[in-house]
Amino acid sequence: MSELLQNLIDGLGRGSIYALLALGVAVVFGIMHLLNFAHGELITIPGYLAYWAFTNDWTWWALAPAIIVSAVLASLVIERIAFSRVRGATDFTMLLTSFGVHFIVAAGFLLYVGAGVKQIERPGWFANTVSLGSLNIEVFDLIVIGATFAVLGATTWLLQRTMFGLALRAAASDFDTARLMGVKSDSVIRGAFALSGFLAGIAGVFWIMREGQVTPSAGINPMLQGVLAALIGGLGSLRGAVLGGFVLGLAEVLLRSWLPVDIQNLTTGFVFVMIALLFIFRPGGLLSVPQVERV
Repeated sequence: MSELLQNLIDGLGRGSIYALLALGVAVVFGIMHLLNFAHGELITIPGYLAYWAFTNDWTWWALAPAIIVSAVLASLVIERIAFSRVRGATDFTMLLTSFGVHFIVAAGFLLYVGAGVKQIERPGWFANTVSLGSLNIEVFDLIVIGATFAVLGATTWLLQRTMFGLALRAAASDFDTARLMGVKSDSVIRGAFALSGFLAGIAGVFWIMREGQVTPSAGINPMLQGVLAALIGGLGSLRGAVLGGFVLGLAEVLLRSWLPVDIQNLTTGFVFVMIALLFIFRPGGLLSVPQVERV
């Protein structure tokens, strides 16, 4: 029983980061029907900022806010330079644009910074644990879980209690009707990208802490995890994105714990098999929502 509780806590810690990434993906998808495969660059860019900051003797107290701000700015710049040019284009065109952004950013770091792994110093408390009976809970997991629920609560309040949230939900429900009712499309889209960047920035703080390094392709894994979690929960559902993140994190940890040692390296493969089975029986995800056709 204690081993199960330990795994659940570890899974929630991992799933919390996935939930933040998936929520950022879902916010943009709800507005533009764009499955943003450039979302991982909001981890890569702050990752190199973190590397530069530590070479200049920054502390994590100063760096964490800088990572969040840089992710928001990067998201807005990407929207302005790339996605604003293809508004109204087909979903396939926007999808190709997101792939293009990913490869351009990765190539830029590869050419001008180098392909080598850049090490980032973890905070001193990263490996600390707290004992609770027979459980040894990592302080990092507790902070990640607590911060994630606080951010999710604040995001829920923003979407439910503010005019921006009302406009965002109206646009996600029916963008064309929302515009006819006076919702400014530019403001809503940029606000969605800013919110997506903020959520990615929070996730990026913890992802960079956990990985302790950055490379030009560092954004691939968080992007894939965020997209997968959003798909599991149901694209277009913000609650589903959060649920999908926790389900994915728990599945990874529990499978790694339950599988025999000699096949634990196949954990990712088993996770993909489970996701494939989910899509066979529930193609729309766990909390599918009706999609409005954009014309």
